[in-house]
Amino acid sequence: MAQFLAQNTWAIYLIILWTLPWKGIALWIAARRNDVWWFVALLVINTLGILEILYIFVFSKRKV
Repeated sequence: MAQFLAQNTWAIYLIILWTLPWKGIALWIAARRNDVWWFVALLVINTLGILEILYIFVFSKRKV
């Protein structure tokens, strides 16, 4: 794995470009909703955007 990443640095940049916007949006929504536990989880756990996308589209929806 380390050899692959060393030879393909573009993969690291692609992962960063994918993850950063999702993480930023999810953290922003969690902070505005005062979801402390979600904020901490989103900040600490790195799932390549999967947890962030789920939070944005599933868990952050307001219940009516």
